[in-house]
Amino acid sequence: MIPFTDLYSQYKDAKKDIDTAIKYCIEGNHFITGPVTQHFEQTIADYTGAKACASTGSGSTALLCALLGAGIGPGDEVITTPLSYVSTSEAILQCGSTPVYVDINWTYMIDEENISSAITKKTKAILFVDLYGQTPRIEKLKRIAKEKNLILIEDAAQSFGSSYKGKRVGSLVDLTCFSFNPLKNLGAMGDAGAVTGSKALIDKVKMYRDHGRRQPGVYETMGYNARIDNIQAKILEAKLPYIHEWIEGKREIVERYNKELIDWFIKPVEIKGSYHTYYVYVVQIPNRKHRDNFIKYMADNGVQCNTHYNRALTKQPAYKKFAKHSCSIAETFAERVVSLPCYHSLTKKQQKHIIEVANKFKDTVS
Repeated sequence: MIPFTDLYSQYKDAKKDIDTAIKYCIEGNHFITGPVTQHFEQTIADYTGAKACASTGSGSTALLCALLGAGIGPGDEVITTPLSYVSTSEAILQCGSTPVYVDINWTYMIDEENISSAITKKTKAILFVDLYGQTPRIEKLKRIAKEKNLILIEDAAQSFGSSYKGKRVGSLVDLTCFSFNPLKNLGAMGDAGAVTGSKALIDKVKMYRDHGRRQPGVYETMGYNARIDNIQAKILEAKLPYIHEWIEGKREIVERYNKELIDWFIKPVEIKGSYHTYYVYVVQIPNRKHRDNFIKYMADNGVQCNTHYNRALTKQPAYKKFAKHSCSIAETFAERVVSLPCYHSLTKKQQKHIIEVANKFKDTVS
């Protein structure tokens, strides 16, 4: 079976650096906060080009603390996408505000042309998602945010290392939220996350991620225990020098997939000016039945596939009540998408097998 992911290959590549990082924390009793966290935050800020960074215990808490730091709260509305992992909408609700879903376009991301019609007097922010590894057309989002005086927040859980018109994700908008879940482009060996942005906003994010305090013993508001584990911070620093090589390895595989997979599959398209890091390689299949049969067929022939995501949030029991606008494109795409294995250590022989088996599936469709 060719697995959908292969995280051990990353460890093998960076083993010496990772082992040294873990040993440093254990021998020095560096487990929570302090110089290790501060150095990690500066490293992420420097890499992305952001003014400042606040590390968090996960991508989910990064989203929550970013929204709270931006002043989003009860009675506010936040425009977002219905095609995302649940954390995006979950964070909006956890800070007391309401998600307003705007449908997607051919990029799988929020349709910038439909945002303005969804804005009301209650709208406070736009929380968009860099789905699958690239960012949408930022200049259009910025124009809307400026005209309507809205905070622009980027859920970049899937796009660390991506860039738009030469500028890295993390330095493009007011606040950017990263996930360092083990499966992400830059993955820890547990949960971790970060928020980047201006120093003023990041200071507020840091307050919320540390029980509502900015100095010892003084609690300004209710906060959360959302701090990063220092071992995870050091592991991420150890892996960071390898990320470009890993991403380029994935992009080479994507080039082969795009060239050799038959056109029966709808293949991903890169936005002009966007450097796509392919967190996952996603294709569309004509309908849910064929998609589900395809996943089984691939497994029967030694290839593990996945879906990102198999149901739009507007069709999820906990979130469908917030579907005030038509999201038919997202709902349709969620019925059709399937993710193929795509990681830098995938051998040419494995790639060939994946392509051949995928292409043969069409012959089974009646």
